[in-house]
Amino acid sequence: RHQHTTPFEMVELKFHVKMPIFVARQWIRHRTASVNEYSGRYSIMPDEFYLPPAAEVTAQSAANRQGGGDQIPPERAAEVRELLAREQRLVRDGYEQMLGWDIRRELARINLGVAQYTEWYWKNDLHNIFHFLQLRLDAHAQYEIRVYAEAMATIVRAVAPVAWEAFEDYQLHAERFSRLELDALARLVGSADPERVEEALPPVWRETGTGGAPKRNRERDEFLAKITRLASRARR
Repeated sequence: RHQHTTPFEMVELKFHVKMPIFVARQWIRHRTASVNEYSGRYSIMPDEFYLPPAAEVTAQSAANRQGGGDQIPPERAAEVRELLAREQRLVRDGYEQMLGWDIRRELARINLGVAQYTEWYWKNDLHNIFHFLQLRLDAHAQYEIRVYAEAMATIVRAVAPVAWEAFEDYQLHAERFSRLELDALARLVGSADPERVEEALPPVWRETGTGGAPKRNRERDEFLAKITRLASRARR
C-alpha cells in the first residue's frame, strides 16, 4: 500500500519458459531479469512453430496500432492459418536442408521466423515479477503473452499468497489518477454528502468494537484522509 517493496526484492523465482520468439522479444523488454536462452548457434532449433487459434486471427484495430480489432470471417481466418503453416513449413525445410549440407548452425537458422519456438530460464525478484504481471495481465496486452502471464500468476499466487493478495489489492486491481482526473474527482467528492461517504465504506471498515466505536483500521483512516484532501482540493 505504501510502496515499501524491499521485502519483495528479497524473493526470487526462476521460470523455465518455452515460447514463440515474438513473445520472447516482448518479454525481454522487462530488463531486470537474468536470462539464459536456448542458442540456435550451438543447438538444432526444434521443429515447433506457433499457429494462432482461429479466434485470435482478427483485423487490425483502427484505434490502436498494436492491437486487434473486429473478428474476420471464419473462411479468411482459416486461410490465414493455412498461409502461416505453409510458410513455416517452407522455412523449416530450408533449414533442415542446410543442416543436411553441414552448413554451420548459426547461419542455417537465419531464415527461421518469429513464430519459431525458443526457450529460456528467466530469473527475477518478486517486485519486478509483479511489475511484469501488472502490465502483461492487462486486457490490452497481446493475447499470446497474456496467456503466459496468467500461468505465471498461478505459480506466484501459490508460492507467495500473502504478497499476491497485497499485489491484487494495491496494484493489479487498483487505479492511478492524473492531476486532471483528480481535479474531476475532487469536484465529485466535494459535492457529496459526508454521510453517504461513510455508508459507502466496505463492511470491514465499518466494524465496531465493544463500546460501539469504530475499530482501529489504518487503511480506512488513510482513505478518509484522501477524501478530505480531495474535498479541500475542490474548494481551492
